[in-house]
Amino acid sequence: MIIDSKETKIQILGEPRIPSPLSGKIKGGYTNRFVSEDERIICAVEKKDIQHYLDNNLEIPSFEKAGPREKIYFDPSKLKCAIVTCGGLCPGLNDIIRSVVLELHHCYGVRNIYGIKYGLQGFMPEYGHDVVDLTPGTVSNILDMGGTILGSSRGTQDIGGVVDCLERMNTGILFMVGGDGTLMAANKIADEINSRNLKISVIVIPKTIDNDIYLVSKTFGFDTAVDIATNAIKGAHNEAAGYPYGIGLIKLMGRHAGFLAATAALAQQDANFVLIPEIEMDLHGESGFLCSLEKRLIERKHAVIVVAEGAGQKFFSDQKTEYDPSGNIKLKDIGVFLKNEIIAWFKEKNIPVSLKYIDPSYMIRSLPANANDSVFCGFLGRDAVHAGMAGKTKLLVSHWNNNYVHIPMEASAGKRKNVDPQGKLWQSVLEATGQGCLVNDCNTN
Repeated sequence: MIIDSKETKIQILGEPRIPSPLSGKIKGGYTNRFVSEDERIICAVEKKDIQHYLDNNLEIPSFEKAGPREKIYFDPSKLKCAIVTCGGLCPGLNDIIRSVVLELHHCYGVRNIYGIKYGLQGFMPEYGHDVVDLTPGTVSNILDMGGTILGSSRGTQDIGGVVDCLERMNTGILFMVGGDGTLMAANKIADEINSRNLKISVIVIPKTIDNDIYLVSKTFGFDTAVDIATNAIKGAHNEAAGYPYGIGLIKLMGRHAGFLAATAALAQQDANFVLIPEIEMDLHGESGFLCSLEKRLIERKHAVIVVAEGAGQKFFSDQKTEYDPSGNIKLKDIGVFLKNEIIAWFKEKNIPVSLKYIDPSYMIRSLPANANDSVFCGFLGRDAVHAGMAGKTKLLVSHWNNNYVHIPMEASAGKRKNVDPQGKLWQSVLEATGQGCLVNDCNTN
């Protein structure tokens, strides 16, 4: 991965001059745990990428390491913070809220923390949504609750109106939790704040079950999603194996990236076909999906198929393109499409299949985080607070090269991470499923 070193610079509101209240908070203090501005994490992980910089006499880019700073910018006794959750639901949203609130309250002594209801709508006076006072008591029992106690919404809102609200509330730090759409909105909000010469920090905690945010190794909620998706695959396999010519078909999230489908399939290894957006497939023809499925059924009498929601969208090219309130293309339902195509194919072949179709998407999205994700959310929330208190802005907190780092919004917004067809994840899927190439001319795939 080649990145310009200029893309890793983090903006700051001003010189931090206030000694951090973290010193002495815990026996032994935080003194030896403060992160220096000189501590950085190399972006590149492969020798060939590092060699590229050396050969071209370029600075090897590195990300600023996340964590508490010895000096902070904001006075905790006078600071007001706001938290907003945007976009689709995801396991761990309440864990993030709780982590941010507890860190601000107990470690920094911030007493004015506000939850913005229903995403960016909450900033707009015409919607009339209440603002929630967030305290340790408010968030004490929310870990076992799915969804988000603040609610969410989709759709764009007037950026100037959002900043107007932040000014009216005298907000110092805005924590935004969301995916790529939220990241792009946050970038515009930060730009508008800069154009008004305001001292408001904007920190994003990236969220998506699809795990496709650029320059983020893993997003919270993904581990939980894999757990639940794996159970769906187990159920589909049991159903399929219980009948002659049984087929289990599971549709999972993954609009543009197949990380969830591929990872869940590897976790259980009951899937015989994994269909994802990054890998081309044909429906008909000797090497096409339907012929391959027929061969599997004849040989083993059952089959399990995992399909990501964004796979096979080329099969709907003759249909009208529609958009959701956020401006994203509405995907056509590949799960129902495949179900109907499979039934029609085997009916014509006079093979009596028993097909069970499972779509656990909304159950996955709205359940509480598992233990691993809950711990991960704690790290992200605390590091988001450390960044905001130090006066840093226009960044997202990322997990990269086994470290927590600060990523400039502009380096990630509008870009996407995808499954590498030549990478270990997909090659492992091919080995585990044995599905082979599902296009009629494999040389073009």
